[in-house]
Amino acid sequence: MDQRMETATVEEAAVDAQRVVLFDFDGVIVRHQTLELFYRERLSGIGRWRLLLAFPLVPFVPLLIGSVAGNRFLSRVFLRVVTFGRSDAGCRRLMQAFGRTYARRPGVFCRDAVAALRRHVDAGDRVVIVTGNDQQMVEAMLDEVRLTGYELVASRTRMGLFGMRFVLHNVHHAKVRTLYRAGIARPWTIAYGDSLSDIPILKAADLARLVNPTPKTLKKASRLLGEKLEVLHWY
Repeated sequence: MDQRMETATVEEAAVDAQRVVLFDFDGVIVRHQTLELFYRERLSGIGRWRLLLAFPLVPFVPLLIGSVAGNRFLSRVFLRVVTFGRSDAGCRRLMQAFGRTYARRPGVFCRDAVAALRRHVDAGDRVVIVTGNDQQMVEAMLDEVRLTGYELVASRTRMGLFGMRFVLHNVHHAKVRTLYRAGIARPWTIAYGDSLSDIPILKAADLARLVNPTPKTLKKASRLLGEKLEVLHWY
């Protein structure tokens, strides 16, 4: 066998032998929903007039919040609202700057999550952060705190006529599909999540670890995940 082919075969076998460990981002590695905080910041101050663009939806917001579909819909709407009328480069600078600034705030990162991620990396696991957050914002945050050794599968955005839109909103079942498209096929050894939107990856993993769940989330997740569910209380 050609030496280069043999080396490639050995490397592929090593990758196949690695445990695949999945981490959600918002609510697991960081404590809050950072895209939502970005929207709020942009709508305060000089961006307040933009609320008029979403004013027809205001009566329905309480009904939409809390469900996977409702949160996804609101996220799409407010991304367009806060970016309407701006350039693509300007929007991406705003998102990256927000990510870096936010990452420097005390207590943003969950220290137990960061420690767990680093333990998996040190153990030789293939660590993948799979998130519905914007890819560039997450990259900016992780780069700011020099967190390395992971792969990132995130949402992707594109500027259009009516503001920025998601070309890939990596939430719920989409997470499973994007992992496959990224060449990260099952078996997935461990998945860390915090909400019901993470159920698809938690169900697909051999071990499901639910981080700081609310009682309602825990009740539903326990019914869906059964004995493979492990609950973590991280700080």
